[in-house]
Amino acid sequence: MQESLIKKDDLISSAIEVFDIEANSILALKDKITDNFNKAIDILYSCKGKVVVTGMGKSGLIGRKIAATLCSTGTPAVFLHPAESTHGDSGIITKQDVVIAISNSGETGELLNLLPLIKRFGVPIVGLTGNLHSTLADKSDVVLDISVEKEACPLNKAPTASTTVTLAMGDAIAVCLLKKRGFSKEDFLMFHPSGALGKGILYKVEELMIKGDKLPVLNQNTPFDVSVKYISDKHLGCSLVVDDNNKLQGILTDGDIRRTIIAHTNLENLKVKDVMTKTPKIIKKDELAASALALMENHSITSLAIVDENNVPIGLIHIHDLLKAKVA
Repeated sequence: MQESLIKKDDLISSAIEVFDIEANSILALKDKITDNFNKAIDILYSCKGKVVVTGMGKSGLIGRKIAATLCSTGTPAVFLHPAESTHGDSGIITKQDVVIAISNSGETGELLNLLPLIKRFGVPIVGLTGNLHSTLADKSDVVLDISVEKEACPLNKAPTASTTVTLAMGDAIAVCLLKKRGFSKEDFLMFHPSGALGKGILYKVEELMIKGDKLPVLNQNTPFDVSVKYISDKHLGCSLVVDDNNKLQGILTDGDIRRTIIAHTNLENLKVKDVMTKTPKIIKKDELAASALALMENHSITSLAIVDENNVPIGLIHIHDLLKAKVA
């Protein structure tokens, strides 16, 4: 293999050409989404067992990713290597499963050797192939067209555009199943407890909120100078404010204190109710910690009040609590 003397500009042009070919190949998929796609989704949605994804070589690598995406979006799935399937691994297939078989040519030998076993079980096959006249297409219960005009490889040999299209088709299947199942953000986070997103589902607001003796609460008639010392001693930068019936009336923050000192030359006669923020943001105790973070970010604040059904404060959640729990 002789090294080619190619210029840097030519390399950039080649890279852009790859992007164009693969992007256009994906866009061309839109015209190939026919009623067969709906049939495939119905088969997969009705599956009582698991989805077994299988494919050789590069198709197999894409198949592994499709299986992983299905699992993380509410559809139990596994990957089965076609070559290993004929040496005992096919035992993973049960009569309640559905198979997604991937082969661009539709004539991959190892995959075709697996088909008789699948048929013996009566398991439905969703075939993903670039050859609608292939053996795989003929043996599949429903076929999805993943053909491409050409590969991004200049030799038109290495699977490039075809694997990109297959991956996109797999994502479309997973997303449509997700929507059909009503799979929620909370469901997604439940399957990702160790990821950054998953931290939000591990905690509810009531698990992280400040409560009991540590909860900072001031009466609205408290003198302003007393409230400053109180908030300073609590080290939270704020305090919830209540009336004589212990019902929430507002929140006093470090920002409120600073603005008051700037705006008033005489602080002696001021009470907390004169300077507090009268519309504090509230969140329910059974909400996700991630929801608390979103509310804080949307309103550029660092604290949220938690009240009971009588509007009596039962907790306060601070951005620092979310940081400690690695939610933020």
